Amino acid sequence: MEEMSSLKAAEVGTAVLEALKEQSYDAAKELLKAGRMEPGQLFVVGCSTSEVCGGKIGTASSPAAARAVFDGIYRAAQEKGVWLAAQCCEHLNRALILEREAAGQYGYEEVNVVPQPKAGGSFATAAYSAFSCPVAVEHIRAHGGMDIGDTLIGMHLKDVAVPVRISVKKIGEAHVVCARTRAKFVGGIRAIYDSEKL
Repeated sequence: MEEMSSLKAAEVGTAVLEALKEQSYDAAKELLKAGRMEPGQLFVVGCSTSEVCGGKIGTASSPAAARAVFDGIYRAAQEKGVWLAAQCCEHLNRALILEREAAGQYGYEEVNVVPQPKAGGSFATAAYSAFSCPVAVEHIRAHGGMDIGDTLIGMHLKDVAVPVRISVKKIGEAHVVCARTRAKFVGGIRAIYDSEKL
């Protein structure tokens, strides 16, 4: 992939955007499979396009890069039948954008905010424009997630998060960390656990 660290957000070309889209799709598809995610579950993604383009988080948001990354991830999510939740940046307290139907299915209360590249982030803005009926919520308990550029998605995962190592280590120049969740273990020394839920 073309070196991005010297690129400004406005200079990201078509070939780079296509590569970002494919990297994002491959990463999400691999995670959704390895994480054993099921249709109807929640998949949270945080993404710093500044980091994707080789900058420091919060310094060079790129709507074009965000749309490419979003399109790849959304394609994988739709193929798997999971709900995608896009985490906003810290300026919106890491609120999330998801489809109204998903918020209703899980009983999440809607809040009133529309993300923008500098207040919410380009990735959440891309999600807001792509979803058929987008809403913002403050908190979710996702079954799995992907953090692109160290955006700290852990607050939106269910209680027991388990790292998932995938072959895609970076999207653009951004570090990628993935997780799935599992049911809590309860009981003591005599307890027996269902190995299908580990």
